[in-house]
Amino acid sequence: MSDTTDNRPEGNDNSHNAEAPTSSQHHTPTPAGADAAQTPAAPAADVPAAAPRADVPPMPTRSPAAAAAAWPPPAAGSAQPGLPAQPGAQPAHGGYASAPSGATAPTGQAFGPAATDAHPTLTLHDPAPAAPRKKSSAPRIAALLVAAALVGGGAGLGGAYAGVNLWGGSDASTVSGPTAITVNDPNNVNDTAAVASKVVPSVVTISATGTSAGGTGSGVILSADGYVLTNTHVVTLDGQTGDAKLSVTTSDGRVYAATVVGTDPTYDLAVIKLTDASGLTPVEWGDSSKLNVGDSTTAIGAPLGLSNTVTTGIVSALNRSIQVASSAAPSDGSDSQQSEPGQESPFRFDFGQGQQSQSATSTIKIAVIQTDAAINPGNSGGALVDDDGKLIGINVAIASAGGSSASGSQSGNIGVGFSIPSDIAKRISEEIIDTGSATHGLLGASVQDASGIQGATTTGAYVAEAVSGGAAQAAGLTKGDIITKFNGIPVTNSIDLTAQVRALASGAKAEVTYLRNGQEKTAEVTLGTMTQG
Repeated sequence: MSDTTDNRPEGNDNSHNAEAPTSSQHHTPTPAGADAAQTPAAPAADVPAAAPRADVPPMPTRSPAAAAAAWPPPAAGSAQPGLPAQPGAQPAHGGYASAPSGATAPTGQAFGPAATDAHPTLTLHDPAPAAPRKKSSAPRIAALLVAAALVGGGAGLGGAYAGVNLWGGSDASTVSGPTAITVNDPNNVNDTAAVASKVVPSVVTISATGTSAGGTGSGVILSADGYVLTNTHVVTLDGQTGDAKLSVTTSDGRVYAATVVGTDPTYDLAVIKLTDASGLTPVEWGDSSKLNVGDSTTAIGAPLGLSNTVTTGIVSALNRSIQVASSAAPSDGSDSQQSEPGQESPFRFDFGQGQQSQSATSTIKIAVIQTDAAINPGNSGGALVDDDGKLIGINVAIASAGGSSASGSQSGNIGVGFSIPSDIAKRISEEIIDTGSATHGLLGASVQDASGIQGATTTGAYVAEAVSGGAAQAAGLTKGDIITKFNGIPVTNSIDLTAQVRALASGAKAEVTYLRNGQEKTAEVTLGTMTQG
């Protein structure tokens, strides 16, 4: 049994409308001084009519659109609203509004101008001032739903996902299943449902299997012909295999085989290509540099293999940097960072179904968006979007309340999840598609936490060594300098600095703010190229 969504267009059902009145049924406006409670139209002679009540205004017996279509044209010489009176014309009655001149069809339409002048209304004397109306989100919700209908094609608000048969062949196949987004009451769609209906068709479920392990993750569609952005740890099972068998299921139930275009272990991003794909729905990129703490977020992915899962939250923090253990981390002796021994990072890749036995000895440092939208194992590579349904991040890791990566244990959502900002993800994915790999900046310095230096009075990244011929030395940085900002972003420790440097491409220019002997200075640095061994 599957959930279904009634996708019939909302509109006026005219099957019950009364027959259009003839001119003899049209009511002549009542002269001034007549009883104001008189009904606007006298009933036909052969139809019994109930006695009108003086305390009840007349009620319409048909829709405004039907009334507008059936309203007879104004009598010759009569005044029309909005037009100057003609010589000899009878004064217009103030108690009713005329139908639009020459109306031959209903004037009301969904999400369009209301037919406020198309039906008789009563004059209310000395009206009280209207109370201020609360700003409605309906226009934006309607726009999102329209966008979803346009980009989603036949899927509309629904579509099915593959709950079985995850291992498809080279050709796409369609299986039945529950609808991706169920909307039982279209008249009460909220922001989240509207965002989900737009974004879910752009998110896929990825299954990867190696010789001795397997798991699931998520991905985001970049192009109609099947380029998909995800995490390196999803397609390599965190470095355990370089040739995992990949099967990708779209939200509407199509199953594709996929191949890896390229991976970027430094920022844990990867691009795969679906085989013989077409007509897919690409995600719309957002601008992560314009986010504010407190902005609404929606995470979409396949936690524990549960495709098309939607969770909501806010941006909890920006310019956060985390260090994550990674078996796929590249070997890099430059820009090294020293940390206190005996401290294990609480951050984990959010692995999906399948047990990963990890023995990672390396780590990566990445800049992330922190969110409290529920991110669980399997959300890796999925979308984090704003309240317009635009991609602002790629979900990558979660905080663990206990356990260790070495034991393979993992916790669920505790309200602390992390996503790679879209500005970084977009740059890296474009480079991978163009060249098969991505570049990263190199500062050419060995740094450590300034707060750990004896006699420290500030936080930052302490330059323990500026490598000869490196970018830091060329910019004038020397041992003992404390870097406090990188391109205007605060640097509180060595992880912050490394993450921000790696976020930029090779050869990029950046402004570095540092302290030397208590004096603040700035320097422009042209980054070198990080080699990935």
